[in-house]
Amino acid sequence: MRKPEAIVAQVRTLLHGGGSAEHAAGVQWFFKEPVRSHGWYTGDLRRLAAKLRREILAEGGTKLLFDVADQLFGGKHLEERSLAVVLLQQDVGKFGDKEFKRLERWLARVISWADHDALVHYLIGPMLVADSYRVRRIYRWANSRNRWFRRASAVALIAGVRKQLFFQDVEDLWVSLENETDDMVLKGIGWLLREAAKHQPRRTVRFLMEIRDHAPRLVLRTACETLPAATRARILGTATRARRRFQ
Repeated sequence: MRKPEAIVAQVRTLLHGGGSAEHAAGVQWFFKEPVRSHGWYTGDLRRLAAKLRREILAEGGTKLLFDVADQLFGGKHLEERSLAVVLLQQDVGKFGDKEFKRLERWLARVISWADHDALVHYLIGPMLVADSYRVRRIYRWANSRNRWFRRASAVALIAGVRKQLFFQDVEDLWVSLENETDDMVLKGIGWLLREAAKHQPRRTVRFLMEIRDHAPRLVLRTACETLPAATRARILGTATRARRRFQ
């Protein structure tokens, strides 16, 4: 059986030679921070991931697969990080606390919203659903100095919210994040509240009405995107008038 390092080296060679320079140049448009990309399209990357996954599992099982993914998520290019998540996505239901702790450490390696959201939405979030005791970790992430841990505290709840879970945690988490100023984190909070509004609209609207006078406008706008126009106007209009009184 090959070592993970040998497989990762082979994968990086494949990624380097298989992308589109034109597409790579256009990828930067989606990011504020500098990112590196080989210019792979999503469909092609997923097909490569499916092939590699079969080969790695046949050679060394889930342990080897995880070890390879672990190294890829430390790579410098977006494709390496995306590939790491896709390699593990089908097996996330088999993972336990040991794997959860390893994935949690990946948050410290995040370099953009893309690799963050892939990691949290497709791996960490489903693991919170599988064992709700893990949800307690989000409150530690919410108090981190690292913006990606704070964004993860919100985004990780989305998988559960879509299954009618964690609504109390959505409200409780706000206590830790209500003074947040980082746009990337605020967008994550707004995304979570938007999903909550889809799946428990009455409770979420009531909560939005409670926080509207002091919540950042970005959070409210994002949270209200799927609500009826009248409800959206009620939340956003009141927030606007409240701010004008203090200007």
